Amino acid sequence: ARSASAHSSRGGRQQERTGNMSDSALQDLNAAQSVVLEKSKDSSVEPCSSKPVLNGNKCVKKEGNAVPACPDVTNGCDAVVVDVEYIDSEDLTDLPDVDTSLSTLLTRLDSKDWIKTCEALNNVRQLAIYHKQRLQELLEPLVPLIVKSVKNPRSALCKTALMTCADIFKAYGEQMVDLIDLLLMPLFLKSSQDKRFVCEAAEAALMSMTSWISPSVLLPKMQPYLKNKNPRIRAKASVCFSKSVPRLGLEGIKEYGMDKLIQVAATQLSDQLPESREAARNLSLELQAFYEKSQASGLGEDDSAPAISPEAETWEAFCLSKLSALSAQAILRVTVGVPVTPKEGGISAALKEGAVPAALKEGGISVVVAPKEGGVPVATKEGAAAVGC
Repeated sequence: ARSASAHSSRGGRQQERTGNMSDSALQDLNAAQSVVLEKSKDSSVEPCSSKPVLNGNKCVKKEGNAVPACPDVTNGCDAVVVDVEYIDSEDLTDLPDVDTSLSTLLTRLDSKDWIKTCEALNNVRQLAIYHKQRLQELLEPLVPLIVKSVKNPRSALCKTALMTCADIFKAYGEQMVDLIDLLLMPLFLKSSQDKRFVCEAAEAALMSMTSWISPSVLLPKMQPYLKNKNPRIRAKASVCFSKSVPRLGLEGIKEYGMDKLIQVAATQLSDQLPESREAARNLSLELQAFYEKSQASGLGEDDSAPAISPEAETWEAFCLSKLSALSAQAILRVTVGVPVTPKEGGISAALKEGAVPAALKEGGISVVVAPKEGGVPVATKEGAAAVGC
């Protein structure tokens, strides 16, 4: 009995010691977890106590009493939130130290720190506005660095570079012609992407380009892009092309070649995207207006060499003589609503007997341009197909 009692007493003391050890281990574990949670909380707050904000020409830090939200601290990296302010050209002020800005400009434009690059791009804009002559010497090495920022996937940097393009186009105009090949493709691509604020900045840069660079030198640069494999690039190039043509003026269009321009319009009328087709329609109407003005002004001018063949007296006849049957139909279908000066009782010279070009008979189908009386097409002869004109 004494042996059994002693054994029972030893077992009770052993269980008590085991229970005390378990309680102690549990308390230590809870204390360790509390320390870890506290450290994690502190580390997630401290990096975001301040944030750099890009404001025009310099990056400043805003201190705040409240702890801002941290978008991502799970990977152990400090989260930095940057607010970029885009400054309109008219709101840009002059630089306080032009010499220093110029001496470090190229280095800062090529910096790996995108905030510094944004600052440098804004400096380029300021120099183009207030110190045009001094910046001109750096244009050749400057433009490739601007293109590099335009291609950057970071939207804030890309938009700032696009705004820079618009300002240098305005400042230097035709002096940018030799460098324009570097800019055209990136601008066409950015103007056709899905990010709206980047797209709008690229379109503004293209608008500045077509407004400040002479169309006589710009059109040949843009024409190859009308045949690009990318339909979006073709569409943007078509829009810029159609906006540049009217700036040529009557003499400029004659010099460039009315026949070349009408062929461009006819080709783009059948393009894939509506934007390209709409630009081609606008171009067709502009060309018709210039053609008729040329015909009217050329009646009393004998000393100037005509850019258009004498037999093509009407717009219809001109289109039929310069384009294939289907292309002529497309152009005339677009321009039929525009009043045309009637000739010989309202019947075009091309409709005279024997005057219909042989090119109209393709595939055995005879196509005749129908004359109009009071704006309504007259019924054509039996077997002939009337084109909407």
